[in-house]
Amino acid sequence: MGLADLPPPLSRPFGEFAMPAVQVRLVAEGPESERLERLLGEAFELDGYPVTREETVAYSEIWTVDALIFDADDEADAVARVREALGAEAEDHALTTTVLDLDANWVAMSEEIRHPVAAGRFFVHGSHDRHRRPPNGVAIEIDAEMAFGTGHHATTWACLAALDALLKRRSYARPLDLGTGTGVLAIALARVLHVPIVATDIDPVAVAIARANAHLNGVGREIRAVVADGMKARLLAEEAPYDLVVANILAGPLTRLAAPVARSLSYDATVVLSGLRTIERGRVLAAWAACGLHFVGEVERDGWLALVLANGRR
Repeated sequence: MGLADLPPPLSRPFGEFAMPAVQVRLVAEGPESERLERLLGEAFELDGYPVTREETVAYSEIWTVDALIFDADDEADAVARVREALGAEAEDHALTTTVLDLDANWVAMSEEIRHPVAAGRFFVHGSHDRHRRPPNGVAIEIDAEMAFGTGHHATTWACLAALDALLKRRSYARPLDLGTGTGVLAIALARVLHVPIVATDIDPVAVAIARANAHLNGVGREIRAVVADGMKARLLAEEAPYDLVVANILAGPLTRLAAPVARSLSYDATVVLSGLRTIERGRVLAAWAACGLHFVGEVERDGWLALVLANGRR
């Protein structure tokens, strides 16, 4: 099975913290900036602080790496956390800070700067764009609220594109959305498959938002959203085996979860993994190959990947 018909190419909630937040920035050359982004991303993974990398000028090979620290006491505290995460690397880089007022109505701001996103049959939009819903697509309403995953990030888009292609080939009866965020992927599955969906997130606020979004999109009865750390939840064991697992998280947990997820799969299961950079592809694939899954295809966008794997157990 291939993916020839695929289109071309952070979990901490904003509202949980006192505002403002502090953005800490460093500047580095291309390969080094990738390494520093990965280092900070892994260090702040459990805290849920977003880490991003952006080229300063096209083709200049000079990049900025930003970490957004939500709950710092002040700018000095934010810088100290980044220095601790970087370790010895911090001595080679000047760190600058910007105080951001995230309390400036995140939803209203998103309505000004974000537009609907189409990924295959799926059309993700905010409440302000209901009038733009296509008559024949699967419209999903998600406002940029207190958790990531509105459909605008490259990883969410890639997952939706991969799911669109997969759902043209077969149906699934027992899907799992691992790290659901706003619930957009679980909602997409429920809208197409019309089967019960299990959705989990380590963040209780994200789970509450996912439940609310499921009801908003008319699939509240189909989606069971629960708080879970990885595969550690009684519901996950009760509902196994899963014939489809979607995990849009980060490369670190994707690697660590390979074995426990693989043990919960049906013999013919499909797995969609996202939240990883192209440079992280090899180690993630190796972890899942060691658990019996083989590579089927991928979707890439802006340096981010969604990997499609199939269970090799027969």
